[in-house]
Amino acid sequence: MPIAFDTRGLQQLDQNRWGNPVTGDVVTLTYLDLVPDLPASLDDPDTLRRKLTELQAEFGCLIEAHAITVDGQPALLRLEKFPLTERSGLGFTAGIVVPKASCSAILKIQCVETGRSGVREAAVVPRVGFQNMFPPHPYAPEIKGKLPYNAADDARWDPQFPDHPLTRARAWVTYVSRTARIDPRFVALPPFTGPAAAKPSAAETVAISSGAVRARAAATAPGGGSAQAGTATTGAEHAAIPTSGAHAQTTAIPTSSVRAETVPIRREQPASR
Repeated sequence: MPIAFDTRGLQQLDQNRWGNPVTGDVVTLTYLDLVPDLPASLDDPDTLRRKLTELQAEFGCLIEAHAITVDGQPALLRLEKFPLTERSGLGFTAGIVVPKASCSAILKIQCVETGRSGVREAAVVPRVGFQNMFPPHPYAPEIKGKLPYNAADDARWDPQFPDHPLTRARAWVTYVSRTARIDPRFVALPPFTGPAAAKPSAAETVAISSGAVRARAAATAPGGGSAQAGTATTGAEHAAIPTSGAHAQTTAIPTSSVRAETVPIRREQPASR
């Protein structure tokens, strides 16, 4: 796998998943041999955040998203919440996406509420007032999703709820984003510069091809002129993708709560629940 990270305290469940036996949190590492489906370039954080908010509204709510670097590589850090399907309560996912031109690596954690749900929200209400609990989403104020944007989701409340799944998710992704290492072979792949342009349908391709044939025929017919239609082909470079990564460097995992810091947006030139 392209990303190596600290797995101490986790039990490996299968080739790509690790579980925390104490909290039940599950970490997943995925490699996708597909063009990343990010809706905008990492160099356009406002558009990226807005479109991610719109997409996640169908399933829950995007809490925050940041363009960052992981081991020197451009990446997306995102934190989301969603309703549990089999019982009441919420789940939270936090992860990093390291996109390349034709593939991506995704490392994420899922933490869910157990026991009594809504404790964090109920405790925050008296402090901010119910009228201030559900402000407009900062990335897309007019969006109303399956779950509302909630003042209790702010990182400033994490120290007061160190065992809450949102706190755990945010602390883990903050730590991993700073300590994960990326395989040099993955680093060397062409960079992701934004969503690919829409490809023509099969019918459009046939029509274009037929039109080109007719144009060439007309150009070579008697009295049709001497210009000939030219064609060009572009071959995509293919690079081998690592199937296994180096062991992560061991770094102590913080045992106390970690308050996530706002990750600055990197505006660099360009180099997938």
